[in-house]
Amino acid sequence: MSLRTTCALPFVVLGLMFATASHANEAEHIRASQAWIRVLPGDLPAGAYVTLENTGDQPASLRDAHSASYGSAMLHQSSGEGGVSRMSMVESLAIPAHGKAELSPGGYHLMLMQAKTPVKPGDTIKVTLTFGDGSTLDADFVARPANATGFSG
Repeated sequence: MSLRTTCALPFVVLGLMFATASHANEAEHIRASQAWIRVLPGDLPAGAYVTLENTGDQPASLRDAHSASYGSAMLHQSSGEGGVSRMSMVESLAIPAHGKAELSPGGYHLMLMQAKTPVKPGDTIKVTLTFGDGSTLDADFVARPANATGFSG
């Protein structure tokens, strides 16, 4: 490696750092609100719901979630046809630019499985949401009882 290359290398690295820092990621434009978990009895999975608002000029996509309080989390969508309810795993949920996406009972939601310790109504559970570009957002979800139908802040 020549002296000229050795001297230029720190400037190249610095330029890449600034280029990366100036590029906003999806999570920077997402606001989570009305986040809650429906706690079911025993070892049953819990449903997690939240409103995600995208304040950015580009669409974003929710791709994954995890919580230290649960063994796993999956993004699901509920649907019904002919009186039969179904639930299926989905890869992502689009959040339009300057728009919202709601995870709510009967629609898109997170399934939190295998609670590591019992979760009781009133507990606050941190859930990390992961977006299409790999960026993350931590959100506090309030645990509600099994008969809850919506957020109560």
